[in-house]
Amino acid sequence: MPLIASAAANRRPGDHGANRGEWLRSTPVRALIAAALTASLLLGGAFLAVDRLHTTSGDVVDHPAHPVGDDQSQAQVVESAQQIVALAGLRTASAGYTLMSCKNRDEPPYQGAIYLTFALPAGARPEAFFPTVAATLAAHGWTRGLPPNDHAFAESLTTDAATAIVYLQNEEPSLGVLRVYGQCRDMTDHRRDATAWVDVTDPLRAP
Repeated sequence: MPLIASAAANRRPGDHGANRGEWLRSTPVRALIAAALTASLLLGGAFLAVDRLHTTSGDVVDHPAHPVGDDQSQAQVVESAQQIVALAGLRTASAGYTLMSCKNRDEPPYQGAIYLTFALPAGARPEAFFPTVAATLAAHGWTRGLPPNDHAFAESLTTDAATAIVYLQNEEPSLGVLRVYGQCRDMTDHRRDATAWVDVTDPLRAP
């Protein structure tokens, strides 16, 4: 601000020709102009970068590269859940499937989601059981992620097709919960449909 005030004070109505040229060539004014141009370029670049990030993120959600239908969305998460149940030997008590909006409560695209409860083996200690499940899945192509903080003994894992979270059910310590979420690729419009869970317990029982 002191440089701006100084430049404004030196720019008088009667200054013309050589005086103006000398004023523009003065060291403080040249420094001010250079600083202003640099700041403008940096700010412009920052705004473009932020806009590009937001646009890219929105485009990925609004326009998935390879959209799928309802049946494919369900198959994606059911197959992922079946793999987890088989590898970890989970004893499924109940399982439900639904579609969830990836944007808000109603709009496409949607992802398939499974909520499954299972009985812990008799005598199993949760602090050992859930890490063992995660390690077993990691040995078969799943990638372990940061454990969620809102559930006891929670483990999160991902593949290219799905994300899974497994944890101890707070209300009933003898039960565990498995949640599986598919990719956000279902563009079928369900905005006028009532949200409903479909029972998928039978196909998700361990063989």
